[in-house]
Amino acid sequence: MLDEIYKNQKAFSDKALEVLKRDFTTLRTGKVNINIVDHINVDYYGSPTALNQVATVLATDASTISISPWEKTMLKAISSAIQAANIGVNPNNDGDSVKLFFPPMTTEDRQKNAKEARSMGEKAKVAIRNIRKDANDDIKKIEKDKSVSEDEIKKGYDEVQKITDSYISKIDQLVKDKEAELLKV
Repeated sequence: MLDEIYKNQKAFSDKALEVLKRDFTTLRTGKVNINIVDHINVDYYGSPTALNQVATVLATDASTISISPWEKTMLKAISSAIQAANIGVNPNNDGDSVKLFFPPMTTEDRQKNAKEARSMGEKAKVAIRNIRKDANDDIKKIEKDKSVSEDEIKKGYDEVQKITDSYISKIDQLVKDKEAELLKV
């Protein structure tokens, strides 16, 4: 019974770490990352569609993203969607594709992104703590059933806390690494 609780806690905690890692990809470092435009939806014949579903998105160099729509009629819709997304650059439509030129990051930009990374880390920690709460609630249910000894229950709470602590430290390390990457010039 308790082993299943630990297994579930680890599985949910792993998912929380994956979400944090995915969120980190949206932060801009010294070079551009095409994940910056992942959240942008384009009006495609009346329905909002992910940008990567209507165009090829490529990082042509360290500061440029090129978006080549599969239908040339989508150029205007893509440009307006990028402007509406407010990602910090204006799209340049050259008739065949939309190019996004990202200026070099300033120290202020880097610090802002590092702060955002810390914020993302805190959200992940909250998720881990909520997972711990759920695991502890499951142990309390077992405790009420009296199907496991008090010593086992105590060990269960301790193990849940150990798992939580290990994931919190993993998050701290991920945030520390991401901050170092973001602040590196």
